[in-house]
Amino acid sequence: MTTEQDKTMGALQKAIQMEIDGKEFYLKASQASKNELGKKLLKSLAAEEDEHRKVFEGIYRAISAKKNWPDKEFHPDGGRGLRTIFAKALDQMDSGTKAMPDELDAVQTAMSMENETYDFYKSRSGKATFDAERKLYEALAVQEEEHHRVLLDYYEFLKNPAAWFVQKEHPSLDGG
Repeated sequence: MTTEQDKTMGALQKAIQMEIDGKEFYLKASQASKNELGKKLLKSLAAEEDEHRKVFEGIYRAISAKKNWPDKEFHPDGGRGLRTIFAKALDQMDSGTKAMPDELDAVQTAMSMENETYDFYKSRSGKATFDAERKLYEALAVQEEEHHRVLLDYYEFLKNPAAWFVQKEHPSLDGG
């Protein structure tokens, strides 16, 4: 018979693997990216996935030793770091940037991965036994949702940089 402890440990193992897979994907995509924005953004996402993995591994070790969910604080930055990287890189680019089809595919895959991770964390927060567990999964779900938004913004930029710049800068059509 599967105990609640077994389910929790299994969920933690799955979360660790999802974060490892995400990091590996982002590092490969970063290396394949043809523009500096993509390289920086994807490397930053890889680093965030690695931080998530470390949190889960710490919890896994604590539960293995104490049989209880530790009260670990996790405070995501709400995507500010990623948005800052995105904004700084865009300042150095122009609307003539060209996207490679492979990069568009990689960003779509990344968005799908973020959605899958978000769904998993939301599901786990609803099944949480401990308040600290629920809070952690909810915080991570919010961060994965922000990753998706940043990736979507990047995807739209890659698809049509000129239109993206027009939309984001909201120029006045009356000249004033």
